[in-house]
Parts: sequence; structure tokens; C-alpha cells
Amino acid sequence: MLNHIKNENVLFIDIETVPQFPQYEEVPPTLRKLWDVKASKLAAREEDTPTVLYERAGIYAEFGKIICISAGFINGNALRIKSFYGKDEAELLNSFAGMLNSRFSKPEFLLCAHNGKEFDFPYIARRMLINGITLPAILDIAGRKPWEVQHLDTMELWKFGDYKSYTSLALLTAIFGIPTPKDDIDGSQVGHVYWVEDNLNRIVEYCQKDVVAIVQLFLRYKGEPLIASENISIAV
Repeated sequence: MLNHIKNENVLFIDIETVPQFPQYEEVPPTLRKLWDVKASKLAAREEDTPTVLYERAGIYAEFGKIICISAGFINGNALRIKSFYGKDEAELLNSFAGMLNSRFSKPEFLLCAHNGKEFDFPYIARRMLINGITLPAILDIAGRKPWEVQHLDTMELWKFGDYKSYTSLALLTAIFGIPTPKDDIDGSQVGHVYWVEDNLNRIVEYCQKDVVAIVQLFLRYKGEPLIASENISIAV
């Protein structure tokens, strides 16, 4: 499985997102009305008001923003991780786009994420357009045939054509015996850690651990050894 893909040609990524504003009351009136419409479709219980549901706004590119993108590169038996993060979304997206344009512009390069085709890849592309950033070729998939799209998804690969279920990264790392990245926070807590605790570094570390897990899962799919922890480095 995946033996035709060179590890060095894959960029493994994970993103962390939060609502654009700390709380519902701070959302500008026009956008707030549009969130109310969205929330009405999400509500499953009587208590699911737009205010209560706003903590989930970060899931949607129209109402959220990216605060961290972590990227992993395999080189032999080593893994190097670099993160783009900060409170200025346009700045971090520009930096990430610059890396894609300079190092991952050839057709043999691939992006890989867990549930990336449903979340990470389209979210990044949408937020780049919103911030006036030209899409790097590897993200600009409009008009391409399916086999021309340079995207891998570790969740989709696990489906083997089965469309019925979502399989979490945590579950897959558990069954493959991969050390779990979920030893601190989980995705549902990122907004609170960012807006209330103001602890972006904690979120970056969590994001980097997810990238490590995705890389290790990819290697398990290929039947290759995991990368030893001493061979994982973080670029400053």
C-alpha cells in the first residue's frame, strides 16, 4: 500500500482553527446574523442557541480562522517539523504559501493530512482566498481531474472505498500501536486555550504531535518502521 510514493515527496500537515472572535457578542452584526442562520441548522437541542454553538464556529472557514499550521518532512529515517503560527492569520498563511511555492510546486509532491480532503486542505484554501493570497498550485485544484489532485488523506485511505464512517486519528494510532498525540488537549479545547488561556504555544505543540501521528500512521500503512522519537526535530 502506497509503496509507489516516495516519503520525501510528501508534506504532512495539520491545522488548528478557532472562532474569529472570542465570543458571540463580539461578532459584527452582519456576520452575526449569518451565523444565526448557520446555527439554526446545527441546533439539535432546544438549548443550542447561536451563542452556545459559537464555540464551534472555528470548524467553518467562513466564521473561523487558522492559528497554526504544522508541517512535517521525512528525510530518510528522520522527521523535521516546522510550524506557522500566530495571531496574524494572513502572515502565517503567506509564510506557508511561500514554502509551498518554493519547495512543493512540482507535480510529484503531495500534501497529506488526516481528514484533509474534508477539512484541512479546503479550509486553508478558503482562508487564503479570504485573506487575498494567491493559491499555491498544490492547493489550486479547480478543473483538475481526480488523479491530478496532489492530496493524500490518511482517513480516506483507511476507508478502502467504504463511505459510511469517520475514523479518528486517535483510534487509528491506538490500533496501530502508535503513541497517542492526545496527551494534553483535544480539538474541542483549542478555542478556550487560545481565547481564554492565551496559550498559543500549547496549541502549537498539540498540532505538532498530530503531525507526528499522521506521519507514523502513513508509515504503518506502508509497512515501514516508525520514526524514533530521537530522530524527530522541530524547526525554530
